[in-house]
Amino acid sequence: MTDDSSRATWLQQARSYLRNADPVLARLIDERPAFDPQAWMAQLPPMDLYGALLFQVTGQQLSVAATRSTLARIQALFGGHLPSPTALLDADPGTLREAGLSWRKIGTLRDLAERMSDGRLNPDVLSSLPDDQLMAELTVIPGIGPWTVQGALIIALGREDVVLPGDLALRKAVQAAYQLDHLPAQQEVLDIAEKWRPYRSLATSYLFSAAFEPAGAPPAAPPEP
Repeated sequence: MTDDSSRATWLQQARSYLRNADPVLARLIDERPAFDPQAWMAQLPPMDLYGALLFQVTGQQLSVAATRSTLARIQALFGGHLPSPTALLDADPGTLREAGLSWRKIGTLRDLAERMSDGRLNPDVLSSLPDDQLMAELTVIPGIGPWTVQGALIIALGREDVVLPGDLALRKAVQAAYQLDHLPAQQEVLDIAEKWRPYRSLATSYLFSAAFEPAGAPPAAPPEP
């Protein structure tokens, strides 16, 4: 069985599960028979865990368009690709500032790069950890909160059961799809998403698609502590 056929089988199974678990998602799924939840990621450069965290940190407080523009300028500094932790540490912080990163974001990315370079954090070990353990390891770094890690779990590691309850765009998407008369708090989003397990990443993709087509990718979230 090829990877494509395995993924198609998984996607069919996941859609069937979500359709049976939640009538709201059933409607969204049936309205989008050709929806590819990974299509928006195909527009991004290849990303390992550090690259995905860099992407997420860059996107804090920025729109999708602004995030991609900044990312393109960062890539231009590093020969057309995203920097490794060592390459970022070797770069002049001033050039990163000129590329569009704030000093706070530069500090966060350098802190993360130092930890990955000196052995305090091992990317291979991190990538093998369960979601909650990986979250605990990374959110001790100032400027990296749950939203940043959750995005990296989806983009770099392909984790299937991730939801971003702190994402304002997702909260608005849930409000619209479930016809709520209020913007749901993070806990309410988590409560609604409980029925989506173990396919919360796919369910989240459908909600973003419903709210933001034809943009295809979720907007960036607010900054994190």
